[in-house]
Amino acid sequence: MQTIIKTYLIFLSSLCFITTIQAQDDQSVTFEVKLSKNKLGLNERLRVDFTMNKDGDDFNPPDFQGFKVVMGPSQAISSSWINGKRSFSKTYSYTLAPTGKGNFTIKQATIVIDGKTYKSLAKKVQVTAAVDKPGDEMTVDDIADDNLHLVAEVVNGNPYLNEAVSVIYKLYVSNAINVTNFRAVDNPKYNNFWSQDMPVTKYSIQNGTYKGRPYKYVILKRVVLYPQKTGRLDIEPLSLDVSIDVPTNRRDFFGGRIYTSTNKIVSAGKRSINVKTLPTAGKPANFSGAVGNFDFSVTTSKTNLNASESLQAIVNVTGKGNLKLFQLPEPNLPSSLEVYDPEFKEKVRTSLSGMEGTVSNSYTIVPSYRGKYPIPSISFSYFNPDTETYEVLNSEEILINVLEGPADTSVNNSSTTNTNKQAVVQTGGQFNFIKTKPGLIPIGSNYFFRSTSFYLWWLLPLLLIPIAILFGKKRDAIASDVAGNRIKKANKLARKYLSNAKKAMGNKETFYISLEKALHNYLKAKLKIETSEFSKDKIGQLLLQKQVDETTNQGFIGLLKNCEMARYSPFSDVQMQEDYNKASEVISYLDKQL
Repeated sequence: MQTIIKTYLIFLSSLCFITTIQAQDDQSVTFEVKLSKNKLGLNERLRVDFTMNKDGDDFNPPDFQGFKVVMGPSQAISSSWINGKRSFSKTYSYTLAPTGKGNFTIKQATIVIDGKTYKSLAKKVQVTAAVDKPGDEMTVDDIADDNLHLVAEVVNGNPYLNEAVSVIYKLYVSNAINVTNFRAVDNPKYNNFWSQDMPVTKYSIQNGTYKGRPYKYVILKRVVLYPQKTGRLDIEPLSLDVSIDVPTNRRDFFGGRIYTSTNKIVSAGKRSINVKTLPTAGKPANFSGAVGNFDFSVTTSKTNLNASESLQAIVNVTGKGNLKLFQLPEPNLPSSLEVYDPEFKEKVRTSLSGMEGTVSNSYTIVPSYRGKYPIPSISFSYFNPDTETYEVLNSEEILINVLEGPADTSVNNSSTTNTNKQAVVQTGGQFNFIKTKPGLIPIGSNYFFRSTSFYLWWLLPLLLIPIAILFGKKRDAIASDVAGNRIKKANKLARKYLSNAKKAMGNKETFYISLEKALHNYLKAKLKIETSEFSKDKIGQLLLQKQVDETTNQGFIGLLKNCEMARYSPFSDVQMQEDYNKASEVISYLDKQL
């Protein structure tokens, strides 16, 4: 009897356990959203929790329109058994910062549980103007906003064209928080500036003040700018994503303050400078864009040498200013001296105050004849922003003395001291005008038959036959050379569009305006489009769509960039010739591929 009772009790216990499990499996799935508040100020934060009572996959949050995610998603899971009943909860949490005032909607989120997709309900949120909160109610993000600042300090915010401007980016951190890491999320591009970045190799913490409060700061980035355009120019902001530890009101077991981690995006803000135009009064005719304070000299490696030996003439500019952004003057040498293309050298270092150092052109000169050859004085002009005046420097005249070598008899060298006349040489033919044999020919003895002319006219048709055959073969070969004919046609087309640019060679502005029009007119004629409405990026995409290779595409876009840069930077005749030759090649390649 007792055995039967025990068996019956075990059966009832099993039945209750199975019923409990089945009830738990059959319970309804819930997926809901909870907001920390439905109304908040512009300077407050909103916590959003998405909670479910069963574990799921493929959680998809809403886009949080009108808010910026400052923290999240963080995930929390809770599971327990109480009196044989299982309790489960899983939560995805976000901390949001409003981006503006108004009424917003936290849209639906989705989750997949047991193969089914569940959606949360949408929630309305009202964002009002910023509110005043006591210090004990400030959130972690409020504390971060008040104790972390990124500042761009501009030195010389009212420069002249091509005068140095330095920008120093400093991150100010108060003693109330700790910075653990940072990374750049948006680096400025410095449009309309020539820029030189000065990398910071080691971050050193320094003490300072920001808006009257003591802070520690570190210099993150330094850059030197040379404006290439006058008027109001904007310096784009630098933005950082900073990881920080913020203290809370809680304490640990030993009484130490507990910190919580968060991320904050800080921006230095856009800065503007006013670039002044260089004055026109007193501007020298040979001014090439040099701005700063310079010394100028012309030297030679030697002044006495023999013919066919070489010497070096060095045109040198030393000082502080835009050393990489102007052209050096060229010496005017006698035509009887053989001069090679100069070798450019620069020894320039860049500091926060600008470029400083030396640039020079070294000319190799080889005289062919003996004599004395002067190198005239050369003039170099620059604008000094300290005195706000133009200054002109002149080199000294140098006399090159060629001691040994042949005399130049084709040119009257005024510096040659040899005045001896050439001696008259008797050739023995001074009485040729008195003829002893008249060479008379009898009249009527010049017959055409069997004469030299007779045989030449007789053989001429035979000679014309192989010539005609060779000419026909050559013509057929030319006609069958499809690639060669295409190249000739492309070269003819390039000369047609570049004719105006070639005529303007030497005049920088007219040349590059004509070159830019030629490039646009070519695409307009070839593709039947208005390229004047396109940017360089759109033209590049269009050429890629037309299956133009990357090298030709980049060459075409590079020429357009040179045409734009020529408006602000000095370009030499050599650079103009190189751009002209490159334009002919690019148009030829484009014509073959299009």
